[in-house]
This record gives sequence, structure tokens and C-alpha cells, in this order.
Amino acid sequence: MVILALVQAAVVAGATSFAEIRRFRHCCRRAGAAVRGDHAENTTLGLGRAVRALGSIKELITLNGQELQKIAGDCTVELPGADLERRVGPDWHLYKVCGKVFMLMTDMPGRPVVILKADPDDAAALREQYADITPGYHMNKRHWITLEGGGTIDEKLVKDLVIDSYRLVIGGLPKSEQPVDPRTYGRRA
Repeated sequence: MVILALVQAAVVAGATSFAEIRRFRHCCRRAGAAVRGDHAENTTLGLGRAVRALGSIKELITLNGQELQKIAGDCTVELPGADLERRVGPDWHLYKVCGKVFMLMTDMPGRPVVILKADPDDAAALREQYADITPGYHMNKRHWITLEGGGTIDEKLVKDLVIDSYRLVIGGLPKSEQPVDPRTYGRRA
């Protein structure tokens, strides 16, 4: 469908809101690009209906590395006992609970990343399912994963992975030091 291709092209061009996509569409029209077909086989949905058919405009917008880091960092604010430690040098940000690291953020050459602890079986499945999840950068490749900005990771997945990493780390602490119960924290009933 032409309109779907147009919306995707607008997102690739940097449009991050419905209004920007409408402006992109207007510019395409002024440049003479066909937005709607007059023939039955070329008829497309309007922009609003195309976006609703996809669920929402957010599904079209991919997270870049900086947005990924912001979402992950904001998620840690709500985690009991989580602390941020900034390392000097290559700009590493370590997120700890009771002195144990559960998340790291840094810039790999040219791209910001988030590194999280993961169950080895889950980590393998995530790496297979998502192109933007790779083995942990400078970490044990079996127990850590690296998230990069791109088209396969969404905000909900990032938050879920941060909470899972946090739960894994507090699950390894003595019960008296655990700020919350790792079996129930962050899970919906």
C-alpha cells in the first residue's frame, strides 16, 4: 500500500509524531508523489486509517540508542534500592542494587547500548528473536545481553528486560538484603 510505504518512509526520514508524518505527506504531495490512487487496484487507506490499522504510530517509531538508554535509565528510578554509579573513562554508567550490577550503559564505538543480566536460556532465545539483542559487551556472553537501538526493540520490552535483570540480581542476594521479593516484584497477578 502506498500510504503505508509513505508512513514508513516518513519514520525512516526522522518523523517522530503524527504531525511530522502529516507534514512529510504534504511535502510528498507538493513534490508530485502519489499518496492516493484513483484506480480500484491502487486505492489506499487515508493516513489516519492506516495508522489506526497498524495499532498506533508508536509501533512505527523505532528506538535509537539514546532513547533506549533514557527508557532503561528512567525505569531504574522506580526500582527499590537501585543506585547509579558513574565510572570515569569510557563513560560507563553502572546500575547496582546492594552493590551488585544489574545494568550498564555505555557507548560502543558510535552507538549507545544497554547491557543487562539475563537468564542464559532467555538470553539465547532473545538473541535469536531480536536482531538488536546481542551477547553482553565486555561481559559473560552467556549471562549478559546487549540491547542496541533499532527496529526490533520497543519500550515495553526494554522495561521488562530491565526489571528481569534487577530480579535476577536480587534473587542471588541473601534474603535479609533483598529490597523486594524477586519472585513477585514487577509481575502482574
